[in-house]
Amino acid sequence: MDYGLWTMDSPTRAGYHFPAEWAPHTATWLSWPHKEESWPGKIETIYKPYCEFIKILTEGELIRINVKDVEMEAFAKSELAKVGADLSKVEFFHFPTNDAWCRDHGPAFLINTETKQKAIVDWGYNAWGDKYPPYDLDDVIPTKIGEHFNLPVYHPGIVMEGGSVDFNGEGTLLTSTACLLNENRNPHLNQPQIEEYLKNYYGVQQILWLGDGIVGDDTDGHIDDITRFVNTNTVVTVVEENKHDENYHILQENLQMLREFKLLNGEPLNIIELPMPSPVVYDGQRLPASYANFYIGNAAVVVPTYRDKNDEKALEILRACFPDRKVVGIDSTDIIWGLGSFHCLSQQEPAV
Repeated sequence: MDYGLWTMDSPTRAGYHFPAEWAPHTATWLSWPHKEESWPGKIETIYKPYCEFIKILTEGELIRINVKDVEMEAFAKSELAKVGADLSKVEFFHFPTNDAWCRDHGPAFLINTETKQKAIVDWGYNAWGDKYPPYDLDDVIPTKIGEHFNLPVYHPGIVMEGGSVDFNGEGTLLTSTACLLNENRNPHLNQPQIEEYLKNYYGVQQILWLGDGIVGDDTDGHIDDITRFVNTNTVVTVVEENKHDENYHILQENLQMLREFKLLNGEPLNIIELPMPSPVVYDGQRLPASYANFYIGNAAVVVPTYRDKNDEKALEILRACFPDRKVVGIDSTDIIWGLGSFHCLSQQEPAV
């Protein structure tokens, strides 16, 4: 690929960047869950916590939901009504999807703070290395949304998922080698080439790489299960206290890497340790349960909980990180059977 050609038309060159998640939102985007194979044997159990998530977010912003048709929209409205969600804050778009994981297939919204304009990056999407075909409907969601709102849409032409990257809003992006360098995504690209794409399409100047993801994560190590920015110079990172747990050494190695990083201003990261829940196992399978998969809304931070002794400890740590927002735990024990939680299910649309 001729780098000189594609960088000329990059969003970064046009003045766009991907804001931090705590920056003001216009809306949160979701794709209504409907694929029974994602929650085999228990999809009906996820609608209550999913709708409670929406109810809390509507206190501070619009919710925009991709649905297949009027029938799915009616079902969604009935489920939302059961928890008392404010339906006046919920908008539906008849954009059919294969699955519910909007963080990964949804639009990556960029903003230009000078021109007050918004744009979308439509990365390629292959269901985490072609694990769960078909994914053709999911792959076109960003462009459909861009066309609906008459926004410019950039097509980098490589695979990238929203859960694999996290941002501090001041030029730094956090990711993992386990995911972005996996040969099932972009085998034709090496690490420096992938960094160029990240810089040119997300408007960042610095890439910080962690290693492996947690056990049970079928995305090959998404960052949003491990380490998250909570302000421009602070991260929370999950650690496992039990030295005999499979995650112990993985997370200790990532913690050591974080301690060695320097931000663009030369300062080290402020690191806050977040506990892990006890292993969550269903039908003989260990699930990627993590408190790091929280979502930062305008009015609230929604944290997955797991009926675990560390639930309240994790909530207290995150309440100290977000003194300006309500921090709410929602039981994710059933949702995590789909191998993701609230952050995986959502994608923010920033305000300009």
